Amino acid sequence: MKYLAWLLAAFVVAVGIVAIAAPDRILSLRSLAATQGALLVFACVRVAIGVVLIMAAPGSRAPRVLQAAGAVMLLAGLATPLFGVERTKAVLAWEATQGPSLIRFGGAVVLVLGGLLTVALSPRRT
Repeated sequence: MKYLAWLLAAFVVAVGIVAIAAPDRILSLRSLAATQGALLVFACVRVAIGVVLIMAAPGSRAPRVLQAAGAVMLLAGLATPLFGVERTKAVLAWEATQGPSLIRFGGAVVLVLGGLLTVALSPRRT
């Protein structure tokens, strides 16, 4: 589980970098999320990420933080299908009208969260 958590942290950092460097690519990929099937896939991915974080937490530097983050992701995954396709399309349209600065800001936040996840996943100091 530890290796999956490290892959997750690397993926989060990579997404943050791509969002800062090429926000148009993120906008083009986000349009794929506007279907019921995609929402279900995202829900499953969020639940899986939550489970990975919860299971990787005991051997980490910040186990309670990772367990809380995993619980939030798990709940977000369970709530994703309730969000609905119409609401998803509305949010995506709003984000598109805001321009690349909003995507870059979100990318910076994701990059910081990926860095914090990396620190939290490092083993405990003895």
